[in-house]
Amino acid sequence: MNEHIARQLREAAEAHQPDRARMLARVQRGAAGSPARHRARSGLRSWPRAALAGLATAGILATGGLAVAGIVRTQPPPETTPTVPPATSPTVTPTPTPSAPPATSAPAPAATTPAPTRPVPSPSTRSQNGPLWSEGSIGTHSNLYWAENDLTLRTTQPLTTLTVELRIAQTGDVRDTGNWRTLPSDDFTVTVQESGGALVYRWVLKPGRSVPVGQYEFAGQYNHATGVRSSANDSYRVDAQSAGSAASVGGGFTPAR
Repeated sequence: MNEHIARQLREAAEAHQPDRARMLARVQRGAAGSPARHRARSGLRSWPRAALAGLATAGILATGGLAVAGIVRTQPPPETTPTVPPATSPTVTPTPTPSAPPATSAPAPAATTPAPTRPVPSPSTRSQNGPLWSEGSIGTHSNLYWAENDLTLRTTQPLTTLTVELRIAQTGDVRDTGNWRTLPSDDFTVTVQESGGALVYRWVLKPGRSVPVGQYEFAGQYNHATGVRSSANDSYRVDAQSAGSAASVGGGFTPAR
């Protein structure tokens, strides 16, 4: 049944007010209009007629009430729409951004006096070639008036020829005071002379002599002008031959230790 029609019937049934007096009069008129065939029995049937009229009235009322009640009962309950709670977005709590620590000025480093260190020979003071290895340095006994340039020579093969030369740059009042070597003095010819703005010490191995495998020292000693002397322009060179092959090494001198 259409929902609109059902609602109208329900409203009509609720508003209906039966006119009992009119209905009872209609029943009574119908009963009075019927012809009486036997007058003698009219008294006997008067009660049943009244009873019938009452029953008819009650039946009409009952029928009307049942019809209205049936309409009301058969009406399906109104559909209920489930209430859906409105969607809510989750509450996001912002993560606090850590604040940068206040800038602080770094304390100034305390002034320190560097500890004295022993000079390390630079690569230019050392040299190696074939069986030869060498290193130049300023002697530890050097002072403000006098100095010594030392050369350490090492060979891993016997040498048949050997020439060692030390060049001491003329830095002012440089004069020879002596020289020495750890090999026998009779095996070498030694010369000391000034040449090309330097004091030159030279040792030359005599013919027929040889230098065995080992480590040896050569030194040139000299006076110089008062003060700390620079050895930056001093140099050495070694030329040798062993077992038919020649080798040479050379370099400078490290400051005094």
